[in-house]
Amino acid sequence: MHSPNRDESGGFLSLIFARVYKLAALALGKRPRKRQAAGPCPTIVIHGGAGTIRKEKMTSAEEKELRAGLYLATERGYAVLRSGGTAADAVEAAVRAMEDNPLFNAGKGAVFNIKGVNQLEASFMDGKTGAAGAATLLTVVKNPITLARRVMESDRHVFLGGAGAEDYARERGLDIVHPAYFWTKHRWEQHERDFIRSDSASTSSTRVGSQGSDDIGDYSHLPMGTVGAVALDAAGNLATATSTGGMSNKWDGRIGDTPIIGAGTWADKHIAISGTGAGEYFIRQGTAQYIALRASLLGETPAVAGKLAMLEMKRIGGNGGVICVDTTGRLTMTFCSDGMYRGYCSAQTDHIPAIGIFDSEKIAPDDNHVVLS
Repeated sequence: MHSPNRDESGGFLSLIFARVYKLAALALGKRPRKRQAAGPCPTIVIHGGAGTIRKEKMTSAEEKELRAGLYLATERGYAVLRSGGTAADAVEAAVRAMEDNPLFNAGKGAVFNIKGVNQLEASFMDGKTGAAGAATLLTVVKNPITLARRVMESDRHVFLGGAGAEDYARERGLDIVHPAYFWTKHRWEQHERDFIRSDSASTSSTRVGSQGSDDIGDYSHLPMGTVGAVALDAAGNLATATSTGGMSNKWDGRIGDTPIIGAGTWADKHIAISGTGAGEYFIRQGTAQYIALRASLLGETPAVAGKLAMLEMKRIGGNGGVICVDTTGRLTMTFCSDGMYRGYCSAQTDHIPAIGIFDSEKIAPDDNHVVLS
């Protein structure tokens, strides 16, 4: 007769003990506990613009204020996720915090166009449903990101602009403000300085009433790009929100990549992306969808797909950055400019926002500054 060896005896005894435990539990009216599968790790990633960001041009007080603004936006979004809220609610909360902060180029802190008018735009996308909404050429809507979300939820249109978009905002009960609400001293002086630069480059271009350059502060180190957020919630759903005032002294009526679904914004059931930088290049590249397609069709991680997109962006003469997160919680903050205002929060950061500004900082494993070799 075959005698069981030590391993077989151990396995047999383990089986007996397991059966005895199960029977005892049933006798006591208890069910054996089932091991719970680990669910998605709620994560939020934000950006407050990318571009030429030099530490030596920034005072310690300015840097502290900017970091505080990024921290608050990240914290607001993550608080929604920790309380069991949706990714859509989280990204809206984060972006609204930056729209209400005059330091960022969105909402209250929007730059001026060539006519001295603030024209704002935003987009929103829900990865769970594939729904999208966008609005552009806004001058009186206090929080464009909320309007973009309302358009998304309308189930009728995706993209509204100008007076029609503002009428829709009024109908939906959104906050409407006087255009003067968006006036800030530092953005106006950026507007004036840009005219002086263009005047010096072309003697045929003159402007009555412009101040001398020595009288105007240099705020070029402050955020000039788009703001955005991507999030993964506990149910495994993704969402993206992106908002901007556009380019300083842009032509009247210019529309950038921010409200163009697939250029500056994308979210599906696999990945969420928000971009910031030279909008014309994002439009030509279709940056957000370019990254999404590489991730879904080639199986690339957000870090790999984002890096390749930014390397190609740099090669064709553009600059900027992207933030991405996928359904596994893998994220990236990748930029080909001198810096990017950014932050993220998840269990990996012990639920405390991690914030970065300069290219020398690395606040996450896939926080990448890419350069052409």
